[in-house]
Amino acid sequence: MAPQHPTRQARPLLRWALMLIGVLIVFGGIFLIKAIFAKQTNNFFDNMPQPAVTVSADAAKTQRWSGAGDAVGTLVAVNGIEVTTEAGGVVRSIEFEAGQPVRAGAVLVRLNTANEEATLKALETSARLADTQAQRWQQLGKDKLVSLDEVQQRTAAAAAARAQVEAQRALIAQKTIRAPFSGVLGIRKINLGQFIAPGDAIVSLQQLDPIYLDFTLPEQMIGKLGDGDLVRATVDALPGQTFEGKVHALDPLVDASTRNFKAQAILRNPDGKLRPGSFAKVGFDVGGERDVVVIPQTAVSFNPYGNAVFVIEKSARKAGETDAQGKPLTGDKLTVAQRFIKTGDTRGDMIVVSSGLKAGEQVATSGLLKLRNGAEVTINNTITPTADTAPAVENR
Repeated sequence: MAPQHPTRQARPLLRWALMLIGVLIVFGGIFLIKAIFAKQTNNFFDNMPQPAVTVSADAAKTQRWSGAGDAVGTLVAVNGIEVTTEAGGVVRSIEFEAGQPVRAGAVLVRLNTANEEATLKALETSARLADTQAQRWQQLGKDKLVSLDEVQQRTAAAAAARAQVEAQRALIAQKTIRAPFSGVLGIRKINLGQFIAPGDAIVSLQQLDPIYLDFTLPEQMIGKLGDGDLVRATVDALPGQTFEGKVHALDPLVDASTRNFKAQAILRNPDGKLRPGSFAKVGFDVGGERDVVVIPQTAVSFNPYGNAVFVIEKSARKAGETDAQGKPLTGDKLTVAQRFIKTGDTRGDMIVVSSGLKAGEQVATSGLLKLRNGAEVTINNTITPTADTAPAVENR
């Protein structure tokens, strides 16, 4: 039997080892090439120049503002009622036109008074008889022919009869419904021949000039607004028009649930443009004038952790700087720096910056969502957000 050689046994192991080393070299080279490529790609994108963000810009300005306050309120008629009747009856005549102005005391409605007038005639007859008898008994009393007590009874009976006559006349007068004050009538709610009971509404009557403006203020405003102070009111139904008036009364009670108190102003309304029940925006001045730094509200990023703006800074470019297309860049470089500010009162499109920004510094007013700290920007003010303390929206 021929002996086996050790070299023959070692050859398969050597082949497996060489194969394993070859596989490791191939895959290791692939991963190495991929890592080198990924690193070069990352370096390219990290160092690639970012395109400048186009924004609009505006400079912080110094303006002279007076302390201003605002509120919302409701217009209320100085006198406003539903005209009713004290006595029931059937409508005999309607003597007013719906929607027309009337004077105090003008007759609006007459109710049927035929029965009451007949009763009045009977009572007047009884009253005349009682007066005649009272006079006769007074003469008999002077002649000592009847007792004083009988004279007094006859006199009292005559007075009671006269009182019944006056009561009946008052009842008849109640059936003629008159305007209690001058104002403008609404739409009538009755018809001819209709029976109306005491308290039934006949027509609305509103006094429009002057007119009250009721509004509420927080308790912090106590002592800052007083009787006679000027207020301005605007209503949605009359855009562009402002109505001025003066504070008429302040409620001494603060509502415990809202911590607000009520105020009332009185406005002139000769044309009757302001109507009771309308919603109104109220503005008024508090304190003297002061210099403040203001910017458009669109420049402010309002955040829970603080309000911020992007301040535009100018710097010289480095030599050889190019844009994303490789073109050389010239001129100053504009970048933005995020800065936290404290804001104050607002007026129209403008907001007061109490700290964090100086007058003359330029801030981005649009495109804020595309900005980051240190981003390069270009300014295009062909289309800019409105920046007006009293903006007026065009009615299209």
